[in-house]
Amino acid sequence: MDPRHSSGESAPREGYVPVEGASLYYRDIGQGPPIIVLHGGPSFDHNYLLPDLDRLADTYRLIYYDQRGRGKSAQSVQPAAVNIESEMDDLEALRAYFQLDSATLLGHSWGGLLAMEYALRHPERVSHLILLNTAPASYDDCALFERERNSNAADDVVILRELEARPGFAEGNDLEARAAYDRVYFRSTLRSPELLDRLIENLRVGWTKEGILKAGAIGKRLWHETFESAGYDLLPALTQLHVPTLIVHGDYDFIPLACATHIAEAIPGARLVVLRDCGHFSYLECPDAVREALGEFFQAS
Repeated sequence: MDPRHSSGESAPREGYVPVEGASLYYRDIGQGPPIIVLHGGPSFDHNYLLPDLDRLADTYRLIYYDQRGRGKSAQSVQPAAVNIESEMDDLEALRAYFQLDSATLLGHSWGGLLAMEYALRHPERVSHLILLNTAPASYDDCALFERERNSNAADDVVILRELEARPGFAEGNDLEARAAYDRVYFRSTLRSPELLDRLIENLRVGWTKEGILKAGAIGKRLWHETFESAGYDLLPALTQLHVPTLIVHGDYDFIPLACATHIAEAIPGARLVVLRDCGHFSYLECPDAVREALGEFFQAS
C-alpha cells in the first residue's frame, strides 16, 4: 500500500486502461459521484496530488490517472506521439473504460486546460467541470502569467537559469538539481516550508533519468502546441459551453487571478471562488475551503 494513503479511507483500486499505443495507469478510490482527476504539469504525474486530494474520497469517487508518457503510463510511449488530440482520445477512452455516461472533470493547473479542451469537444459527457488553480486558457493569458512571474520573482528566475545550466541537468542526471528547481519554482506560490517539502517529496516519487527526460519532452511539445502558439485561445469557444463550472483560485496563486476571471466570464454561469491566503496548490494548503467550495457547487447545480 502507498504509505501516503490514509488508513481511514478505502484502499485504492489500481490498474491500467489499454489505449492505442499505450497503457494508462489509473488509481480509483472512494465512493459517490465519480470525479476524473487530471493532474498538472504537463510533465508531472498524479503523485503530487496525494494524499491530500484523497481527503475528498469520503464523499466522492476519485479516478486519478497518469497522462500518456508520464508516471506509470510512460512505457512504450514516444514523446512525438503525444499531443492535445491524443490527450483527448485518452481521456475519452478512460471515461468509456469506466462506463461513465458522464462524469465530473477536476483539472488542477495544466489539468484544467485539458479539462476545458475535453469539455468543449464532449460537453454531453461532462456533468460538472472543476478547474482548480487552472492554467490559463489562452496564449495571451499565459504571456501575462510569465510576465508577472518574471516581475514578481525576478531573483527566483535567475536561480532557475543557474540550475538549468548545471552539468547533468539537461541530461536528467542531476536529480537533486531537479528537486531544487521545483522548490525554487513553486516557493512563491506555496509559502509554508513544511508543505513545500511535502510537495517536492511527492513530485519526486518514481523519478528516474529516463522518466524525467520523456516527461520533459512531452511537456515541451504540449506547451509549444498551446501556450507558444500565438493563435491559441479557448475563451471564445468557452462562451458556448453550458456545463456547470466551478473555478477555484488562490489569492496568491502565481497564475494571475485575471486568467481565472477571464475563464469565469467566458463560461455561462461559472462560479469563481477565490481562497484567501492560498496559492497554487489549494488542495494542499486550503483543503477545508476546497471541500466547502465543492460541496456548495454540487448542491447548487
